[in-house]
Amino acid sequence: MSRTPLVAGNWKMNFDHLEATYFLQKLVWLLRDAKFDYNTCEVALFPAFTALRSVEVLVEADNLAIRYGAQTVSVTNQGAFTGDVSADMLAQLGCSYVIVGHSERRKYHPEDDANIVDQVRAVLAAGMQPILCVGESYEERRQGIELEFAVGQVRDVTRDLSQEDVSKLIVAYEPVWAIGTGMVATPDVAQDAARAIRSHIESAFGAQSAQSMRILYGGSVSSKNAQELIGQSDVDGFLVGGASLEVEEFAKIARLTLKSTRR
Repeated sequence: MSRTPLVAGNWKMNFDHLEATYFLQKLVWLLRDAKFDYNTCEVALFPAFTALRSVEVLVEADNLAIRYGAQTVSVTNQGAFTGDVSADMLAQLGCSYVIVGHSERRKYHPEDDANIVDQVRAVLAAGMQPILCVGESYEERRQGIELEFAVGQVRDVTRDLSQEDVSKLIVAYEPVWAIGTGMVATPDVAQDAARAIRSHIESAFGAQSAQSMRILYGGSVSSKNAQELIGQSDVDGFLVGGASLEVEEFAKIARLTLKSTRR
C-alpha cells in the first residue's frame, strides 16, 4: 500500500502571526520554484495558536496546498477552562492536524496517557487527524527497552480506540534524547522503531490499518540526514523541530523527501 509522506514543521513557541505569514509565503515561493508536487509529498506547518488565523487567511486567499495544524488541544469542548483551546475551535480555523503527546507537553504540563487518549478522541470527533508523539528517553535506551517503551506508549493510547479511529491516526516516533540535542537516530534505529510500531498495529488492528498508518520520525531532522531516514521502508516522513524555523532548510527537507518518494 502506498503512503503519502508528510513533512511537518513544529514551530513550538516561535513566530508571531506576522513572522508566520512571511515564512509561509517564502516557503511557498521556494517550493513553487522547485515545482514541488504536494500530491506526492504533503507539507504541513504547526504554528502557535496566535498565528493560526493568519495562516488560515493566507492559505485560503492564495489557495495554497500547504496544510497546517495545532501543537496541542484541550480535552473539553467549551467551558470555564482558562487558556484552553478546543478541537472544535481548531477545526473552524481549517486545521487538518493536531499534535498530541509531544514529549515537551508530557514533561512540562504534564500530560499523562489518559489525557492524551482524550485529546486523540477530541481531535477525531472534530474531523481532524491526531499526530501521536512517542519515544524513549536516554535512560530507557540505556536499559535496552527503547522499542518496548515506544510501542507501549502507542498501545496505551490505541487500546481503547476503534479500528476506524486508528486508521486516522499518525504516529511520530521522536526519541526524547534526540529532540533539540543535535543527536539523531540512525536510519536503522528509526526503521526498527517504525517497524515495531507498525507490527503492533497489525497485531492489534489488522494488516490494512498497519499498512495505511503513516509513521514519522522526529528528533534533530535536517537536510543532512533526511534522505537516508526517508529511505527506510517504514518511515513515512518527518516531524521537524528546530530545522522547521529556517525556511530554506525546511524546504530542502521537503524536496529531499519528495525526491526519495519518486525513486
